[in-house]
Amino acid sequence: MAILDVKAFEDRLRNRDAVVGIIGLGYVGLPLTLASCSAGFRVIGFDINSAMVAKLNQGISPLKHLSDERIAAVVRKRLFEATEDFARLRDADAIVICVPTPLGRHREPDLSYIESTAHSIAANLRPGQLVVLESTTYPGTTREVVKPILEATGLRSGRDFFLAYSPEREDPGNMDFETSRIPKIVAGDGADAQALALALYDQIVVRTVPVSSLDTAEAVKLTENIFRAVNIALVNELKIVYHAMGIDVFEVIEGAKTKPFGYMPFYPGPGLGGHCIPIDPFYLTWKARELEIGTRFIELAGEINTAMPHYVVQRTVEELDRRFGRGLNGSHILVVGLAYKKNVDDTRESPALTIIDMLEGRGAAVAYHDPHVPVIPPTRAHPGLTGRRSVELDPDRLAAFDAVLVITDHDAVAWDQIARHARLVVDTRSRLPKGAAVARA
Repeated sequence: MAILDVKAFEDRLRNRDAVVGIIGLGYVGLPLTLASCSAGFRVIGFDINSAMVAKLNQGISPLKHLSDERIAAVVRKRLFEATEDFARLRDADAIVICVPTPLGRHREPDLSYIESTAHSIAANLRPGQLVVLESTTYPGTTREVVKPILEATGLRSGRDFFLAYSPEREDPGNMDFETSRIPKIVAGDGADAQALALALYDQIVVRTVPVSSLDTAEAVKLTENIFRAVNIALVNELKIVYHAMGIDVFEVIEGAKTKPFGYMPFYPGPGLGGHCIPIDPFYLTWKARELEIGTRFIELAGEINTAMPHYVVQRTVEELDRRFGRGLNGSHILVVGLAYKKNVDDTRESPALTIIDMLEGRGAAVAYHDPHVPVIPPTRAHPGLTGRRSVELDPDRLAAFDAVLVITDHDAVAWDQIARHARLVVDTRSRLPKGAAVARA
C-alpha cells in the first residue's frame, strides 16, 4: 500500500498540472517534449550538451525534421525550458528517460547512459515522483538495473516513488506518425505505477496499451524491431539470389504486395542504419546467451544485413568493370545520401559511412552529396570521415564521376540531373528507372 496519495497524483497528471522532466533531448526526447507541451504539460528538458541546451532556450531546433518555430513557440509560452542542471529534477513530478542504448565493441549492450542517468535521478529523487524509462533495452533492465540504483537512496518503488517502462516508437521524419499519434505500450512496477504512467501518457498520445510487466514492455519493443530486421534480411538475401537470375527484386516485391492477405512488403537496401534496427536485436541475443539459449535466426539476419555494404561495393566493382573495363582503384565515385533513411539528417549507423570507407580502402576517390547532411559529424566507427562536406550537383561534376552510388533516396536530391548526366548509376533504392546507365545493387 503506497503511503502517498496516488489518486491525487493521478489527478494532477490527468489535469496536466504536473511538471514533466525529460532527460535526453535528441531524436526521442525532443519529439516527446513537443507532444507533452502540446498536451498542456510544462516540461523541463535535461541534456549534457550545453550548446544544444542554449540553442533550445533560444528557440532553435537541433533536428531538421522539427522546425525552429515549434521549439520557439513552446519556449515563448513558457511551457518548455532546457537545462544542464540535474538538481532541477526535484522540480519534476514525472521524469522520463530518453537516452541512447548503443552496443559495445563486441556487440554487447552498453547501458552506461541509462546507469549514469539513473544515478543522476537518484541524487535528486524525492518522494512522490514517477520515473519512466523509454530507452530500448533488453527485458529486465528497468527491474534489474534502474530500480536498484533508485532504491539505493532508501526510497522504495511503489511506496515512495513509482517506476515504469514505456518504449519509444519514434520514426524520425515520418509526418504521418508523430509522437502523439503513435499508441504507447505502458507497464508499471506495480498497479499504482501502472496507473500513474497511463495517466501521464493518456494525455500525450492517441492511445495507451497497458501490458502486464516491465519485462513484457521491454520485450514488445525488441520484438517490433527484430521483426523488421529479420524481414529486411530476407529481402536482402532474395535480392542477391534474384539478381543472379536476372530478376529485379523491386519488381517482384511490387507484384507480391498486390496480394491482399498473407504478405507485407519489406524492401532491400545497402545495409541497416539508425539507432534501432541494427542494434536492438543484439540486446536480446546477449540476454538470451545469459540464459544459455541460442538465437540463430536473429543472428543470421544480423549477418545478412551487416554484409550488405560489401555486396553494394562488389556490385559497383562489377558494373565499373563491365562498362568501363576498370575496377575501384583510381575511380571517382559519388555517394548520394549519407543519412540512414530518406528525408532526415540522422547519420547514426548509416551504411553510407561504411561503404565510403570500403570504397576508399580499395583505392577509389569518393565524394558525397546529401542535402540534409552538409558536414559529416564525428562518429566512433568512422573518425577519418569527420568534417567532410557535401558537394553540390551540377552536370559537369556528375559527368566527371565514374559512378554515382545511390545509398539514400532523399526527395530533395536532383534525381533528374543524375539521370541525365551520370555515366553510371548504381542504385540501391530503386529510385531511378532502370536504363542504359542505371544498375540495381
